[in-house]
Formats: sequence, structure tokens, C-alpha cells
Amino acid sequence: MIKLNKAEYLDKLHACWIGKNIGGTIGAPFEGRRELMDVQGFTTPEGEVLPNDDLDLQLVWLTALEQYGVKNFSANVLAEYWLERIAPNWNEYGICKSNLRLGLLPPMSGEVDNDKWKTSNGAWIRSEVWAGVAPAAPDVAIKYAVMDAMVDHGLNEGTYAEIFTAAMQSAAYVLSDIRELIEIGLKKIPEDCMITRTIRLVMDCYDRGVDYREARERVVEFNKPLGWFQAPGNLGFVAIGLLYGEGDFKKSMLYAVNCGDDTDCTAATIGATLGIIGGTKAIPEDWKSFVGDRIATISINGIYSWTAPKTCSELTQRVANLVLPVMRENNIWFEFTEDGNAALTNSVDENNNLTAKNFLDYSPYSYDVNVYRPFNIKVEFDDTPRIKPLDSRKVKLTFSVGHYIYEQRKLRMKLILPEGWSSGSYERTVALDYPQHMHGIYGISSTEFTVTAGENINCVNYVYAEITDYTTIPYPIMVPIVFIG
Repeated sequence: MIKLNKAEYLDKLHACWIGKNIGGTIGAPFEGRRELMDVQGFTTPEGEVLPNDDLDLQLVWLTALEQYGVKNFSANVLAEYWLERIAPNWNEYGICKSNLRLGLLPPMSGEVDNDKWKTSNGAWIRSEVWAGVAPAAPDVAIKYAVMDAMVDHGLNEGTYAEIFTAAMQSAAYVLSDIRELIEIGLKKIPEDCMITRTIRLVMDCYDRGVDYREARERVVEFNKPLGWFQAPGNLGFVAIGLLYGEGDFKKSMLYAVNCGDDTDCTAATIGATLGIIGGTKAIPEDWKSFVGDRIATISINGIYSWTAPKTCSELTQRVANLVLPVMRENNIWFEFTEDGNAALTNSVDENNNLTAKNFLDYSPYSYDVNVYRPFNIKVEFDDTPRIKPLDSRKVKLTFSVGHYIYEQRKLRMKLILPEGWSSGSYERTVALDYPQHMHGIYGISSTEFTVTAGENINCVNYVYAEITDYTTIPYPIMVPIVFIG
């Protein structure tokens, strides 16, 4: 069971957002600089906090969680809010929105035609909201972080990056040792990925007494193949700030800013993380008063900006309101108390199949159709959904039910194909078996088939799997299977 002192949690969460604003305001004027710098503090007018998409997107995610509710929340919900409420179209943001408009749901929305940017910085910069609704429960924070990241980064380094920051920041609500927090984050991502290897490089430099400037040069050299504005190199700069700053708020942030590259992101993440660790007392008073409590936005479509919190104090309270619902939905025993008794949990109840590990085991060319009750249906391609005339693709559909079933159920499946397209099996019966135990997904089955395109194909081509389950749903379920010409 997790027990958190509520006043202490609220103070840490408030400090998280203040630190996020400070870092974004200090770092933004130097974004994109490739040389080693010597920034000493703010270069903007006092009292003016700079807007930053790092925070803006989290305000939209907060609204989505509030409006849809925890039980109905999914990556597809975030995809809907991407299209409706997020204004920027640069890099991975624009690519994922284009893919979503074609009908490619997450994680395919972050994979297709996104080789350059799916390893970039767009996801790990927005992990604080997930840590905030799941304090001291890293796996729960990760679950939502993966839903978030895979919309515009698929299942790649960009998503590993948000797993790392979400786990680290969730644990920071009860742990304060920087090294321990970094290790918690690293344990959640592949050992051989570029993010792990880059951060381990920084840790080795720090342990060996290498100057931070030299550590920075080694990070740059190691990440040359990926280029700039990429997650591994910039998280390397975050690690430099956290380790070489040794807990000092100003030193840590300035070390990261002076490394260059995506400076608003690196500084804002350090500010937020140190805010969580130390609370408002850890933030120097002169820097705290310089930015104040106000939130400025720039990336939210105008008519929706009114739903966003206007201050860090309001944001703190709205995030805090979601902690108990999130913990209940994920079967975590949690209690706010007036004393200091706290614990850390690293596990999600096995009834939840949406942990980071399970997500990362997915094919990147897959997506969930979860708008029908009681089914979740996963569509999985053997390769990219792009197809040429007369090409073939194998498709796998996996059906799962989130409640216990007491007898085998049979689903009738019929494929509806574009004119001139073919499949080896238009109709078949799928048996949904019931298990011998009451853990995990209660009913699950899958079926595979091959689809062959005709001589003429369109830009977007829909194959529909019409599923009929006479036991529980009195109408056919239509599952879209999207092929891009």
C-alpha cells in the first residue's frame, strides 16, 4: 500500500510545475544552439513566463483524463485530442496528425513515415502529468506515458524516453537520491537502447571525475548518427545536469542549458524533477518569484485554451484530484495521510495488460480498436500498412474481454473488401475461450488472414472485419483495417 502525506505531495507537485516553468523560460531563448554556452540565468523580462509546448500538451492530456474518465482512457483518446486541440504541425507532431487523419491509430500513427522524428524529444518532455497522477507508482505512470508517447513516436527511442522520465519522476515523490532515481528509470527501458547507453556514458564520466564539458562532448559525439533534437542526446544533457549539479537547483539547470540543443526541454525536465524531489523549498526564491505562478500557453487551439489551468496552483489541484481514481483503476492501494508514511510500488496488478513491457512487446504496425464493449480488438500487420497494387499483407486480429466468461463464445467474422481486393477467407468462426483461472485477460483469441490488393488502389483503403457476437452485442462490430496506397 502507498501512503503519502497529502500536504507534502501537493507541495512537491506545485514545485514540479513551478520548476517546469522556470526551466522553459530560461532555456527557450537558446533552443537549437549547437555550441557549448555560458548562460548564467534568465535573459527574459522579470514576471513573464514563456509559453512552452512541453507544458501545453500536458494541460490537454489533463483535460482528456478529466473528461473521458480514467476507466475509458486510452491512446486513442489522446489521438482524438491531438487532432482536435493541439495546434503545432512540426516534426513528429505533424506526422502523427497526418497519420491519424489517414485512419492510422497508435502506435502506427507514430511509426509510419516517421523515421527521422520518432526518436525525437516530443514525448519525454510531457511526462510530469503521469507521474503526478501516479506518485510513487512508476509502472502506473509508465502505463499512461506509453499511451501518450506512442501516438507520435510509435514504439521507439522517443517512447523509451518518456518511460524513463515518467518512472524517475513518479519515484521522486518518495525518493530523493538522484542516482537511485536514474537507475529506476533505466530499469524500465531496454539495456541496449541509445538512451540507456547515453545516460550510462554520462554516469561513467561523472564517476571518473570527467569535467562536465568533456562529458557533453562525448554525448554529442556518441549521438552524431542521430543528429540534433533527438531524445538520447538531450536526455544525456539532462543526466549531466542532474549528476553534475549534485542537487543544486540553479547549477543543475544551467549545466543542461549550457550543453545546448533542446534547451527549454532539458532545463524544464530538470526543474520539474528537482521540484518533485525537494518541494517548493528547493527552488531558489529569486527564481521562483521571477516567473511567478502563472501559466502561459501557445500550442493549444484557441477555443479549447479556456479549459486549461491558468496557474500552477490550479494545475496542482486538478492533477491531485485524479490520483485516487487512477490508483483505484490500476488496483493500487493508496491513501493520502497527514503523517509521513510513504512507500514505493513498481508493479501494476496483473489484471492490467497495459504495462510498458506489454506495450513494447507489440508490433509497431498495430493498433487497438477499443470503442466497443466488452471487446478490445488489436489489429496487427506483418509489415507497414503501405501497399502497392497486387501486394499482400498478413493481418492478425486479437480479441480480448476484460471480464470473466463462463463458457466458450463463438464470434462470426466476415471481411468486407474494396473492389478488386481479395482474401483467402471471407468468413470464419473465432472461438473466444474462457481460462481456467481468474487472472489477466479473461477471454482471448486471435485469427490471421492475408489480404491482397487489387490492380487499382486508393490513397486510403479500408478493409472491414465485420464481427458478430450474438451472446452480448445485438449488432455487428465493424473493425477498420487501413491500408495506405
